[in-house]
Amino acid sequence: MTTRDGQATEPIGRIATASFVGTAIEFFDFYAYSLAAAVVLDSAFFPQLDPVAGKLAAFSTYAVAFVSRPLGSALFGHWGDRVGRKAMLISSLLLMGLSTFAVGLLPGYDTIGVAAPILLVLLRFLQGIGLGGEWGGAALLATEHAPAGKRGLYGLFPQLGPAVGFVAANGIFLAMGAWLSDEQFTSWGWRVPFLLSIVLVGVGMYVRVRIAETPVFARVVSEQQVAKAPLVPLVRNQWRELLLGSGAMMVQYTLFYTATAYCLSYGTATLKVPRETMLTLTLLAVVALGVCTAVSAVVSDRFGRRAVLIAGSGVAIVWGLVMFPLMDTREPVLIFLALAGALGIMGLSYGPMGAYLPELFRTRYRYTGASLAYSLGGVLGGAVPPLLATTLQAEFGSWAVGGYLALVAVISLACVLALRETRTDTLD
Repeated sequence: MTTRDGQATEPIGRIATASFVGTAIEFFDFYAYSLAAAVVLDSAFFPQLDPVAGKLAAFSTYAVAFVSRPLGSALFGHWGDRVGRKAMLISSLLLMGLSTFAVGLLPGYDTIGVAAPILLVLLRFLQGIGLGGEWGGAALLATEHAPAGKRGLYGLFPQLGPAVGFVAANGIFLAMGAWLSDEQFTSWGWRVPFLLSIVLVGVGMYVRVRIAETPVFARVVSEQQVAKAPLVPLVRNQWRELLLGSGAMMVQYTLFYTATAYCLSYGTATLKVPRETMLTLTLLAVVALGVCTAVSAVVSDRFGRRAVLIAGSGVAIVWGLVMFPLMDTREPVLIFLALAGALGIMGLSYGPMGAYLPELFRTRYRYTGASLAYSLGGVLGGAVPPLLATTLQAEFGSWAVGGYLALVAVISLACVLALRETRTDTLD
């Protein structure tokens, strides 16, 4: 199929599959690591440390990928804005998948000593670089193919990847925990999700090599407007959107990784809730993320991105103060409510971002801008919460973790209020 000016187009089903499958696979890999960090990596790679220090060390290796994500965003964004979206989507998927597969093969501390955590950090760093380039490319693939008035709907496709990826990773961990003894799970069972990633990568590669380049980028190439160094004009012309877009992303990262990675550790280690119970409750709660992500993305096409994002950040302020009193009851129903509320609110803000961040930036450096804003928001919003929450809870109690969530929501709300509406903008 072609447009009137001869540019290639793609059926919506193919666009949806290519943008969704890749992010689902990437986030499956990423979440498998976060779950492993919460339940087993401290004993497998840091057995010489006391329990609190070991947990902090495990979450620190988890945080490394968030630090490397901006580097991946700059790297893949640079080439994505120069040679095209498709090539970088394939490359980022391959890097993330192979790094994750290697984690599943990596011997533990008892086998190779200090080399084990060093190699773990290196692989985690490579995972972050791959994911740093993944989301921006998937979002641009969807939104730059979207017809007028439907960028929120098209931008929804990559946004559903995280919910599905997490359900898959969580489900496999839950199955391993149910089928295996604690000794078997700790010894080798936790490696299964990482090893399975190689199959998923093959599926994602097959889908992505068949997709065409986006019409918007093809037009930039035909007009010889490709930026030689996209980061330079981005920082010079749209540094404000870059910083504020990053701040707007913080609350979504904080809600998600607190409700999943940190609460899994908090629920099992501090509240003494069985691991299988916490995994099951989290798995069910992620349904709220998927539903709210879909609804908010579609609604943003009608009411605007900012209105939905303002609502999401505002509700998050309140929920940050409610979440941990519910968790601390140790009642499964109330724990589920705490997790589902946090993830549902996260989805309310996350859905429009698939269209909003690409819309904020010009085509010549859109891959770089959208990817960096997304990843920089993750440095503070995704890497810090499990580390800071562990420390805050140990020093002051769970109320301090909830207060931190509310503070991050206030920061994100302020950033959204400072940004413009983009729903009716053209992708120039």
